[in-house]
Amino acid sequence: MSVDVADTTSDREQIVRRATLLNRLTIAWNAVEGIVAIAAGVAASSVSLVAFGLDSGIEVSAALVLAWRLHQERRTGCRLPADDRARRLVAWSFAALAAYVSISAVIDLVGRHEPDASAPGIAIAALSLVVMPVLAAAKRRLAFALGSQAAVAEAAQTNVCTLLSAALLVGLSANAALGWWWADPTAGLAIAAVAAWMAYRTFTADSLEHTCCG
Repeated sequence: MSVDVADTTSDREQIVRRATLLNRLTIAWNAVEGIVAIAAGVAASSVSLVAFGLDSGIEVSAALVLAWRLHQERRTGCRLPADDRARRLVAWSFAALAAYVSISAVIDLVGRHEPDASAPGIAIAALSLVVMPVLAAAKRRLAFALGSQAAVAEAAQTNVCTLLSAALLVGLSANAALGWWWADPTAGLAIAAVAAWMAYRTFTADSLEHTCCG
C-alpha cells in the first residue's frame, strides 16, 4: 500500500503548527508567571518563590530554544544536529536552576531567614498547579509525534513546573498558616532536586526512535 507523500507532509506541517502554538502559549504564560513570582518573592523575601519565578524564566528560555528548533524545521526540514543542540541547551538551563536554588536555600536554612507570608505567591502557585498539567500533556503528545527529543525535554520542563507548583504551594501555605519558616527554603531545595534530576535525564536522553531527523 503506497503512502501519499503530500498527505504525510501536510500532517507533519500541521503538527509543527500546533507545537508552535503551544510553544507561544508557554512563553506568554511563563513570562507572566515569572514576573509575578519574582516580584512576590522579593517582597516576601521568599527563596522558593524567587526560585519558582526563575524556573519560569528558564522555561521561557527553553521554549525559545524549542521555537528556534521548530523554525529550523520549517526552513530546512528536521535535522538531528539542531534537535540535539536544543536538547543540550534545555539541559543546561535545568542545571543552572538547580545550582542557584540549592545555594540560596542552604544559605536561608543556615541563617534561619524567616520569609513573610505571600498571598500572591500562594495564588500563582495554585493557578499554575491547574494550568501546567494540561499544557504539559498536550506538549508531550506533540513531542512524540514530532520525533523530537528537544520537544520532549521542553515538555518535561513544563511537567516539572507542576511538581514545583505543588512544592511551592505546600511551603508557602505552611509558612503562612503555621509559621514554619523552614518550609520555604525546604521547598526551594525540593525545586533544586527536581531540576538537577531533570538536567541529568535531559543530558543523557537518547534520540527518539522513528524520528524524522537524520
